[in-house]
Amino acid sequence: MSDADEDKGTTGIGTYFAHLEDGELVLEPYCGCGNQLDETYFCDACKRHCHPADILCEDQATLTMVDRYIRTSVKFRKFRAMLGKRKTIGS
Repeated sequence: MSDADEDKGTTGIGTYFAHLEDGELVLEPYCGCGNQLDETYFCDACKRHCHPADILCEDQATLTMVDRYIRTSVKFRKFRAMLGKRKTIGS
């Protein structure tokens, strides 16, 4: 069985880390294990696809912006936002 066959259908939960850059919202996806995800949301460490459901916001200004998106955008309604720090592997 190939790696692709083994990984098919295996999913995990991850988190977005949100911060502001020049007034723009930036969301960086992370796996639950702490590994940063690429644009396919595949974790090289866990060998699974992740579906982030939480957004950890760097500061209150970021949280305020994310909360506004959650209230006003259908695309954001499935997310939960909270203040938090970026998880790093090994911490």
